[in-house]
Amino acid sequence: MKISQKGLYALQAMMMLARHYNQGAIRIRDIAYEEELPEKFLELILLELKNARIVESVRGSKGGYQLRRQPSDIRLSEIIRLIDGPLAPFGDADQLRSLIDRDAEHRALYSVFLAVRDAAAKILESTTIADIANPSPSPKEKNRRRKTDAAVLPMVVHGNVNRIDK
Repeated sequence: MKISQKGLYALQAMMMLARHYNQGAIRIRDIAYEEELPEKFLELILLELKNARIVESVRGSKGGYQLRRQPSDIRLSEIIRLIDGPLAPFGDADQLRSLIDRDAEHRALYSVFLAVRDAAAKILESTTIADIANPSPSPKEKNRRRKTDAAVLPMVVHGNVNRIDK
């Protein structure tokens, strides 16, 4: 499975819309700016998402795009299949099962591809836009924040100590 640049942009735009869910429509220009995406390409992607009834457009001065459903109801697999097609490198699961049944000599190979497809599909089908839009920080990020805070904190503490001593 390979996610195209278009698929990646679609997921990034969806994450941004999820972060602003229930806050009204977001202009294409603002999505493009915040996510550092090409505006013209983003227009085409959002139109495709609109036609699939995943997002909706709002006209007027407060117009733009917003999610049609809650972020927790939109699965990554839905977006990827819409933009990039099947999740398997050789088509969908039915095609792989057919190859397994027809081609005895290469059955083991196609079975591996099917297992890879099934594992990827399981992850993408169980992960929603809500899961990735506001993820909890990883232990590494938490540790990095602590180190940053620790570097800043002594300066602040030292500054307060000086004021108290005077």
